Amino acid sequence: MIRQTIILVSIVFGIIACGNNSSKTETKLIANNYTENNETLKSQKLTKADSIINEAIQAHGGTLYNTANYSFIFRKKEYRFTNNDNQYTYSVKRDQNTNDFIINGTFKRHVNEKPIEISKKNAEKYTEALNSVIYFATLPYKLNDAAVNKKFIETTSIKGINYDVIEVTFNQEGGGKDHEDEFHYWINQETKKIDYLAYKYNVNKGGVRFRSAYNQRVVDGITFQDYINWKAPVGTPLKELPVLFEQGKLKELSRIDTENVINLKK
Repeated sequence: MIRQTIILVSIVFGIIACGNNSSKTETKLIANNYTENNETLKSQKLTKADSIINEAIQAHGGTLYNTANYSFIFRKKEYRFTNNDNQYTYSVKRDQNTNDFIINGTFKRHVNEKPIEISKKNAEKYTEALNSVIYFATLPYKLNDAAVNKKFIETTSIKGINYDVIEVTFNQEGGGKDHEDEFHYWINQETKKIDYLAYKYNVNKGGVRFRSAYNQRVVDGITFQDYINWKAPVGTPLKELPVLFEQGKLKELSRIDTENVINLKK
C-alpha cells in the first residue's frame, strides 16, 4: 500500500511538472483508478462466509443492532443489552437487590445500587454467563467480531429447505474462556435467517448440542427467536446433526426462550 501511494504521488507530481494542458484530467483519472483498485482489493478479501454472515446480520436486524436497547426475560431473570456503536452495556437482574453488568468488557456487580467487590474467579464466571445469554439472544450480531473466524462448509437441506452452512471458531485473544468451542450455523438461503445452530464444547468432559429455532418474531426491526436445545453423543461431528435431527435421534434437553422482549428506546 505504501509503495502504491509513493508511485501515485510521483506520477501526479510528474504530470504537474510537465505543464501539459491535460494534466488535471490525467491526474483525476489516475486517482480514480487508484481508488477503484483499492476497492477491488477490499472486495476480494470478503469471503463467501463473510458475505453469507453479512446477509444474515442484515436479515436479523442489520444496523439497528448498533444502537439497540432491549430487555427480555430468560429463566425468570431480567436481561438488558444497550449498544452505542462500539460501546455496550449488558446487565442481568439476579434478584431484587443484585444486578450484574458488563460495561465495554468490564464486569461489575451492584447490591442495593452500590458496587461491591467479588473475586476474579467469580467475575470471570458471571461474565461468561451474561455474555453467553446476550450472545445467543442477539445472534448473528456478534459474528463479525474480530475474534471470530468464519468458514463456508457446504450447502445442504433440512426438511426440504436449503441452507448455507457456516463454521465459526474463535481466536484465543478476544475469544473468551471457551474460545476452543466450535459452532455451525445453518442459514436459510431464502430468508437469510438462522434456523439451526450447533456447537461442541470441551469443559465438563465436553458435549455436543444442536438447536432448532422456533417462535421467530420481529420486535421493532430486530428478529428474536427461541430454540429447542437437543443433545447428541459426545464426538458426533456437527455436520451430521441435521440428519440425526430429521431421523428423530436427538434428545431434547431444554428450551432457550427469550420472553417479554421490550424495545426500551420507545
